[in-house]
Amino acid sequence: MRNERTPGQTSDYCGFDLVMADNLPTPSVVVADRGYDADSIRKSMEKREVLPIIPMRKSRKMRVGVDRSLYRLRNLVERCFDQFENARRVATLYDRTAESFLGFVDITSIRLWLRHLST
Repeated sequence: MRNERTPGQTSDYCGFDLVMADNLPTPSVVVADRGYDADSIRKSMEKREVLPIIPMRKSRKMRVGVDRSLYRLRNLVERCFDQFENARRVATLYDRTAESFLGFVDITSIRLWLRHLST
């Protein structure tokens, strides 16, 4: 897992290269929302031989299909982010440094994982 923090006004696709760094294992599929529908991202994934499961933006001229059964798995990730937002310190960005913030993201992840194991 990799965590990167970008400024709040930064669009999702600007942080794509940070998350898809070369030092991580190459995924076979990337499931993302419309915010990641950019030609540069699709070309980058094509070079890495990764299947993009990204719905197209309404303004896209060249139509692109999406495997809906794989895209439904994105709901699991969205529910995980919803759990992070329940942690007040993570949701409101109280911390002044990125290291401190990412440390509390890790602590929240561990807390959620332990809660999941106990159920």
